[in-house]
Amino acid sequence: MSARRRFVPTREWEDERQRRGLVGEREALAYLTACGWSVEAHRFRLGRHDVDLIVRRGRTVAFVEVKTRNGRSHGAPGESVGRRKQEAIGRVAALWRLRHGRPDDEFRFDLVAVRTWGGRVEVEHVPDAWRL
Repeated sequence: MSARRRFVPTREWEDERQRRGLVGEREALAYLTACGWSVEAHRFRLGRHDVDLIVRRGRTVAFVEVKTRNGRSHGAPGESVGRRKQEAIGRVAALWRLRHGRPDDEFRFDLVAVRTWGGRVEVEHVPDAWRL
């Protein structure tokens, strides 16, 4: 029996959190590209861990964690990126650097917080949000 996962189109996702996360990633992607970043990867994976977005502007490469919340009552999105999550993102980022990085690249970890409420969207970009 194969251990491969079956592809499930996003329209068939049943978990509302996954759909909300994808909407937030798309908003973050639109925001970052409007700010001059180019997208290197979306959901780059290593095992069960991934980096939501990997973007580049010049020599700077940012590994971006996107946190999406409905409304303002659920706490700051950045509060949910604890040390273990940061370290997991760091391991995935190290693999991307080995495979796709350039010798003169500068790397950092960013956070993009997306809040949606009443049809409105608010995007906050925190450059260099943490260091390993």
